[in-house]
Amino acid sequence: MGNKQTVFTHEQLEAYQDNPFRQRIAQVFSEDGDGHMTFDNFLDMFSVMSEMAPRDLKAYYAFKIYDFNNDDYICMWDLEQTVTKLTRGELSTEEVSLVCEKVLDEADGDHDGRLSLEDFQNMILRAPDFLSTFHIRI
Repeated sequence: MGNKQTVFTHEQLEAYQDNPFRQRIAQVFSEDGDGHMTFDNFLDMFSVMSEMAPRDLKAYYAFKIYDFNNDDYICMWDLEQTVTKLTRGELSTEEVSLVCEKVLDEADGDHDGRLSLEDFQNMILRAPDFLSTFHIRI
């Protein structure tokens, strides 16, 4: 079979460059959280983002990516950052708050005003398109 070389298409590179979470993804997968990834970090990222990675592993890293303040919870501020990035700043502050409140109302299982990893995983179970959207095709 010989050695295979991975070649990224122009569209794949543009998709990554256009990802509003690209800096956060690099921070989460880098060893010290500064966004400077080693080759091993890069391979870990592609393993998690592959279409074959298990749902729980993907959910764990998605949780880490959305936990902007790194406190092991997704709080209102984290949700606001996430919604703002997802909508590319097209929503007003009031609209962002409304979306975040709705997410907390529906997903906060223990009603402590923030999402734990368990809350997040339960929410992901109800999102059938999660696996098809949280990946990078190579």
